[in-house]
Amino acid sequence: MASIDESKSFIPLNIAVLTISDTRSLADDKSGTTLSDRLTAAGHKLAARQIVTDDIEAIRDVVRTWIADAGIDVVITTGGTGFTGRDVTPEAIEPLFEKRMDGFSIAFHMLSHAKIGTSTIQSRATAGVAGATYIFCLPGSPGACRDAWDGILAAQLDYRTRPCNFVEIMPRLDEHLRRPKAQGATI
Repeated sequence: MASIDESKSFIPLNIAVLTISDTRSLADDKSGTTLSDRLTAAGHKLAARQIVTDDIEAIRDVVRTWIADAGIDVVITTGGTGFTGRDVTPEAIEPLFEKRMDGFSIAFHMLSHAKIGTSTIQSRATAGVAGATYIFCLPGSPGACRDAWDGILAAQLDYRTRPCNFVEIMPRLDEHLRRPKAQGATI
């Protein structure tokens, strides 16, 4: 079972929140506010917050910009993970992943099933890593955002969480880009 190692110091991360919606504004973006409030209450920094329409290229443009920004460690999106014609978040973001995080979707659906039962299958929550940036795509409801943060992200984005967490491996996320090819190696 996970626990907090109190002998370690908390390391605040720079987290960007992207709400994907055709109808929301910052004034009524409950899901984005839920995430922003929770991450700052945990001690992290809200590095950026934006709302973009359900458009694949618009979503990708924002996420690519944040991936390229050395000042952003984590991107969390909310919205667009369902099955309607306008729900395109996975289609927009998954092609950007260098590595998928299949376990996130499984853990999210386990938590969600305990709260909303089989209705959890109506979400295509997903996550991955791109450019040494963690990316988590959550449903657009405040409840789903609260559950994902409280049940998964708060612990995994806390350096003190044992037995392991995402923060401790951050310095190695891009090692494949920095590692010289082995001398004399053949495929």
